[in-house]
Amino acid sequence: MAKITFMGAGSTVFVRNVLGDCMCREALKDSHFALYDIDGQRLKESEFILKTLNANINDNRATITSHLGVENRKEALRGADFVVNAIQVGGYEPSTVIDFEIPKKFGLRQTIADTLGIGGIFRALRTIPVMLDFARDIEEVAPNAWFLNYTNPMSMLTGAMLRGTSVKTVGLCHSVQVCAKSLLETLGMECSEERAANLRAHIAGINHMAWLLSISENGKDLYPELKKLADEKIAQWRAAKDPKEKSGNMIRIEMMRRFGFYVTESSEHNAEYQPYWIKAKYPELIEEYNIPLDEYPRRCIRQIEDWKKQYAELSSDPHLSHKLSHEYGSGIMEAVVTNKPFQIGGNVLNNGFIPNLPSKAVVEVPCLVDGNGVQGCYVGELPTQCAALNMTNINVHLLTIEAALTKKRERIYQAAMLDPHTSSELSVDDIVKMCDELIAAHGDMLPKYN
Repeated sequence: MAKITFMGAGSTVFVRNVLGDCMCREALKDSHFALYDIDGQRLKESEFILKTLNANINDNRATITSHLGVENRKEALRGADFVVNAIQVGGYEPSTVIDFEIPKKFGLRQTIADTLGIGGIFRALRTIPVMLDFARDIEEVAPNAWFLNYTNPMSMLTGAMLRGTSVKTVGLCHSVQVCAKSLLETLGMECSEERAANLRAHIAGINHMAWLLSISENGKDLYPELKKLADEKIAQWRAAKDPKEKSGNMIRIEMMRRFGFYVTESSEHNAEYQPYWIKAKYPELIEEYNIPLDEYPRRCIRQIEDWKKQYAELSSDPHLSHKLSHEYGSGIMEAVVTNKPFQIGGNVLNNGFIPNLPSKAVVEVPCLVDGNGVQGCYVGELPTQCAALNMTNINVHLLTIEAALTKKRERIYQAAMLDPHTSSELSVDDIVKMCDELIAAHGDMLPKYN
């Protein structure tokens, strides 16, 4: 029987997906699910939903326990075989509001601000210390556990765990699984689940900017046809005046046209990962490319407002069920427990997998999972332009991790000065002033930086 500890178990929908998936796999049906959170109400809600699923689809085979607060964290982790991490430090208020509103005062606009940019940097700086606390407990009470990190900023948090602790860690995102399908559907092509399963996609790079290096179907390279269609679509979308006639995925399509390869993560994310799209000097690009500024705060508000209704619907359904999702988590656990091989796209340290990216970088590459754990696979060099774009993000990752591990304030400034979007819009002096304001606004959520 495996013990699976879920950190941030108040994320009820995600708990349902990942642990519900475990209940769909025979090797994991008898597991002990230990739910941990610091929000008592949300923890109770997740426990109720999970116990309902356990009764409805798993014959009550799983053991489910809840652990509230820091004082009970070590017990939640004790003896764990797997630790799933889905925490959000600081929540929408005050942290997300801080991440958006202070940069806005300096003229810096963002879309999501959770993976890169000034928002991603500060989300990492307040999250890494909490995860290092987790790691110290894991090293003491569950030294053999695999840590499955789903929290953003993925590369920075995973890198901090791999470089600052002895905990076996892999970063997981679901953008790899849906990348090829999203490309076809964006261009108006039919892509059923059956067709998607038959596509052959080779993907590698970094989280949220991994590259669809090849895509084929029944041995036929689809890229020539897709790129021809992309040329037609982008002209049509850019000319459209009504936003309803535009795609929400224009940035990725334009990047494929300009740099040769489609990228894994959404356009609203990638709009703020480069210096090309959100520019005070070119305000027309926002409308032209359908870029949703301040998207994440709006999304947070909607989710907060909708949660009570959503929970009421879930909790009142006596027949609540679950089907295996496309999340990698349960497949990894099953492969480790059974030694049955499973392939994923995982975030791991670059131990030579992509030679033209740094060894300290966290890369997203094909990985083999079996009884030996998660093992990255050799990819080879990325196309020069793809590696170059990745490096603009990796620079920020490495300096932010260094800031968190060394507590050097200048590393925060340097990470922000090297961020593609921030540096393209603000002066060096304003970047430093903005960082100082963000540090002050975070207060006790951040350690003291020298």
